[in-house]
Amino acid sequence: METFRLSLNLLRRDWRAGEWRVLLLALVLAVGSLSTVGLFADRVRQALWQQATSLLGADMRITSTRALPPTYREMAEGRGLRAVESRTFPSMVAYREQVLLAEIQAVETGYPLRGQIEIDDGAGLLTGRGGEREAQSLIPSRGTVWADERLMRRLDLRVGEEVGLGTQRFVVAARIVKDIDQTLGFASFAPRVLMNEADLAATGLLQEGSRIAYRLMVAGEAEQVAALRAQWLPRLSGNERLENVTDARPEIRTALERAEHFLGLAALTAAILAGVAMALTARRYVARHLDGCAVMRCMGAQQGQVLRLFLYQFVLVGFLAVLAGSLLGYVTQAMLIESIASMREAGLPQPGMLPVLKAGVSGFALLIGFAFLPLLQLRRVSPLRVLRREMGLPAVSGWLIYGLAILVLAILFLWQAGSLKLGLTVLGGLLAGLLVFGVLAWLLLQGLARHVYLSGARHALNNLARHGRSAAVQVVALSLGGMALLLLTLVRGDLLQSWQGKLPADTPNRFVVNIQPDQRQAVLDFVEAQKLPPPRLLPMVKGRLLAINERAINGESYADPRAQGLVEREFNLSYADNMPQWNELVSGRWWASSDEVAGQLSVEEGIARTLGIRLGDELTYDVAGSRFSARVTSLRKVQWDSMQVNFFVIGTQRLLQDYPSSYLTSFYLPPDKVRAGDELVRVFPNLLVIDTGAAIAQVRNIIAQVTQTVGAVFLFTLLSGVVVLYAALLSTQDERVQQVAILRTLGADSAYLRRLHMGEFAVLGLLSGLFAAAGAALTGWVLARHVLEIPYQSNSLVWLTGVLGGMVLVMLAGWLNTRRLTEMSPMRILREE
Repeated sequence: METFRLSLNLLRRDWRAGEWRVLLLALVLAVGSLSTVGLFADRVRQALWQQATSLLGADMRITSTRALPPTYREMAEGRGLRAVESRTFPSMVAYREQVLLAEIQAVETGYPLRGQIEIDDGAGLLTGRGGEREAQSLIPSRGTVWADERLMRRLDLRVGEEVGLGTQRFVVAARIVKDIDQTLGFASFAPRVLMNEADLAATGLLQEGSRIAYRLMVAGEAEQVAALRAQWLPRLSGNERLENVTDARPEIRTALERAEHFLGLAALTAAILAGVAMALTARRYVARHLDGCAVMRCMGAQQGQVLRLFLYQFVLVGFLAVLAGSLLGYVTQAMLIESIASMREAGLPQPGMLPVLKAGVSGFALLIGFAFLPLLQLRRVSPLRVLRREMGLPAVSGWLIYGLAILVLAILFLWQAGSLKLGLTVLGGLLAGLLVFGVLAWLLLQGLARHVYLSGARHALNNLARHGRSAAVQVVALSLGGMALLLLTLVRGDLLQSWQGKLPADTPNRFVVNIQPDQRQAVLDFVEAQKLPPPRLLPMVKGRLLAINERAINGESYADPRAQGLVEREFNLSYADNMPQWNELVSGRWWASSDEVAGQLSVEEGIARTLGIRLGDELTYDVAGSRFSARVTSLRKVQWDSMQVNFFVIGTQRLLQDYPSSYLTSFYLPPDKVRAGDELVRVFPNLLVIDTGAAIAQVRNIIAQVTQTVGAVFLFTLLSGVVVLYAALLSTQDERVQQVAILRTLGADSAYLRRLHMGEFAVLGLLSGLFAAAGAALTGWVLARHVLEIPYQSNSLVWLTGVLGGMVLVMLAGWLNTRRLTEMSPMRILREE
């Protein structure tokens, strides 16, 4: 207790002297930044997830071609989850003399569980949100159905008229304005009709052999849904498929993953900058307490006692800073949400406590990794320092100090980035960049001091070279702060603008499937007559994977349900001479048109990973009773959110051209030509025209929300960047005070001191601005390449702004920090020190 009381007394003294203010500010801002970013990102992620689940109608669902056992629903309700069932099947809808194939979905009370359905009953729009009491009655009443816009347009149908389904007649009570619960698949994009489950039996449509998709949908607390998923997975049979939004919709999954990675890296940037600020502050703190520790050692204090004195202070200040930073983060993100109209109107869900806990743990980790270990140097201060003040800092293993800092950074990277590969890539790049920038800064400072002979700059350059190590650290720290500014102001905007450009206005919103070989030219002529851009027709061959390297496979060969489903169904194969532009070659080599080898395959990397397919493997397929084998010569990365036609497996033309095939294509259908799609189906009744407008709108909505919010998230990295700039300049403040006192004693006037300081700050600003621009460009490339997966376009303004802005900013901050010293007398300076 005596040691603790002494520690508190020292803390009060140092607090009055201003010792702890900078360190406390750095830690509060570190935790505040992390908690703000974490809370804000958590609310955005929840909102994006909820919007994505609106297309699924639930948090999770089981789909099967056979009736689901009642135990599945009992297990869900036993966990307190809400559950509804539906049945979906194709059937003809009759209206007057017309019939049209439609997708019929029979739903029960309580549907939907997530999202919202909008209908127009002729008197206005009605909306029901999933799970709310109003939504439980928002399903068709007995004897009525709801029809979507496509069916009503094709049949020229109006609300209030009757249609025939099976043996029954139903009144079309409403038009579906906004639909949910759809899957992006070739079998589920016919016009939709929603009916009451209680009317289904009377229609006579449920016959032996009917193609019915049975669905059990559940929603509730995320933890219970995850637990139910783990409980369901081992029980799934071969014809049952478990889906959440990421399983069911690859294009939504891709957009969500990129959004989450982008927001995670924004939080990570704040953590890095906060750690650097704390390291610089701790370095100055240790240097200023060497003499005091030496006196305590002379008075009989043991090394362990000295360490405990500072340990108690750090733990107490750390605890208070974590509390203050967490409160600051919560208040700041709430104010931020209220200040952005789009966020306020979006009704973002309240954040959980996990981001606050993560911020608190991260804050203590940063404190230990960047600030506490340098205190070991205070523990080893020799009593001789009382007599020999020229003794430097006590030796402590640099591997221990820097190794722990790197370990803390690695853990935070992997925790915040959400991707092992991405976290390691960015961490490795950061450490390599800091090392390269530090070495370059030291070499440049030494070179400038030796080879620049301008009389006005000579003293400034020699002074920087004499303190080359600390000056290099200062340059690296300043460059990190400048990099944050450039990322916020320039690079972020370019990246988000390029990401938005991935889905331009003419993104294909129609897929046409089942084009027969003899219909190719006729379809192209029809599209040309409608004055639409000519589409590219791609061949599709259906084949079942039988063996990998002559080893027979089936569903039992895999434990993963997704892999089981893939090998138990037919693949859509295609052939092409050139790789699609929206695909990227990951490994291997794409075949040239002059290749004589007939049997070559290119496989999408995701399905290759799922099925255990590697480059060079031989795959055996069965196509219409005929087998062929071919080698995998390349792996591709597919941009699923490009809304283009994509295939898991593409072969050479010589390999597949003789097998039975059909063709498919995608194209953009403008809103004023929407009836051209209906006319295409009327002229070619065998074609299936798939409207992907809802999926495109959802991806665009996710991108738009991230574009609006990520700028606000990066504002907090800006705050951390400013702290780094301040801490970097403050880290050499004591040395400058001593230097000014000596120079003033030797006769230097205020003008000379100002020129000296401005010369040093100009060089520091020039180098840090150059490195900041290089770091921002490199970070932008990493984000574009590995997160948003877009081409990176360099911006020359980043380099110009970085160099000139770095010089101006550092010179201005340095002048504000040192202008008082140039006017003070040597005695007063030494007394204040």
